[in-house]
Amino acid sequence: MTTTVTVLDRVHVVAHPSSREIRSRHNVVLLHGIGGGATSCGPLAARLAAAGLDCWCPDAPGYGRSADPRPGIGPVEEMAELIEALVPGEPVVLLGTSWGGVIAMDLALHRPDLVAALVIADSTRGSGVTAERAAGMLARIPDLVDRGAAAVAADRADALTAPDCDPAVTAEVRATMAEVREPGFAAAARYMAATDLGSDLARLARPALVLVGERDTITGVDESRLLADEIPGAQLRIVPDAGHAAIQEQPDVVADHVLDFVGMLS
Repeated sequence: MTTTVTVLDRVHVVAHPSSREIRSRHNVVLLHGIGGGATSCGPLAARLAAAGLDCWCPDAPGYGRSADPRPGIGPVEEMAELIEALVPGEPVVLLGTSWGGVIAMDLALHRPDLVAALVIADSTRGSGVTAERAAGMLARIPDLVDRGAAAVAADRADALTAPDCDPAVTAEVRATMAEVREPGFAAAARYMAATDLGSDLARLARPALVLVGERDTITGVDESRLLADEIPGAQLRIVPDAGHAAIQEQPDVVADHVLDFVGMLS
């Protein structure tokens, strides 16, 4: 059973409370990717909640039913404020996909007091690793403005899932991307273009699990392997029969990996 709440009068959050009488002490906050929304995290959150974890799936500022980003406030600051409001005084397990994974790592670097552990799915160091990647990310902003989110989704969504993915899942990925709003997407793209966490990964002092779909052609297995190699003590798990949207394509497999990881936390 899910509930929706508005936090800080601006952030829409879908809550997946544990359905078990005995709950884990860990809260999980799931951060969606640049073309997603809170609903993108729903299938995985539902499975984690059924196993005893309280899960929170926010629409990032400028996405879904959340208010537009505030001028001068970046996604890391927004997420820090949200976590402090959701679960005051308790560090959370941050589970971020793609862009959400970059935010999760960045937050753990700047506010480690808020983060108990990291799960990084199909993510990257950021798009600022090269000038070419940064420019490519920034070019997506006028493309979205000129053609509209539906046209962009029609072009890009199929590449986010494995070729043999359940068509219903691919359709859901496409539908969510088609609802992306320019204020949120533009803020996300500018953040990604300005970010390269590569030199900071060795300073991440939180338990970390890195997940990636074996058929991810967007960020790719090699990038996830690099993250796992550079983050001290990180585990790497490759998800079979999944692309970039692994948490939606294979939520049962991903949930098993996450539950094993969380179960090892002290």
